[in-house]
Amino acid sequence: MPEIKTVHKGEMLFESRMGNHALAIDVPEGMGGRDRGPQPPQLFIASLGSCVAALVADYCNHHDISAEGLEVTVSFDKAEHPTHLTNIRALVMLPHADLGQGHRETVLRRVAEHCPVHETLCAGERMDFDIRGRD
Repeated sequence: MPEIKTVHKGEMLFESRMGNHALAIDVPEGMGGRDRGPQPPQLFIASLGSCVAALVADYCNHHDISAEGLEVTVSFDKAEHPTHLTNIRALVMLPHADLGQGHRETVLRRVAEHCPVHETLCAGERMDFDIRGRD
């Protein structure tokens, strides 16, 4: 099973290691953050946007649809009690693609909806936490 390890680097700065890559992650100012990296919810939304973009671009590349200039913009709100992201909306822009055929837009929507990040959100899978201290 693949793993991503996140380590506290001090002063509310974290580092996540993904294979050969490392990413600095900060927290909001109210928690001691200093804008040294993206915040966890931003990474979550970026993961969704990049997953959608990758699947749409791949589909376009295999079906003679121009993916040049492809952009995915994901907007969201943050709700309180319980804290969560809400009103998540993805806008997929294909500025050089001919979507004149109505079925292309419908097919591309289905492709976008099948990105693993979106599928995971919709599946509502249970997540387990195992909290350990030093033995």
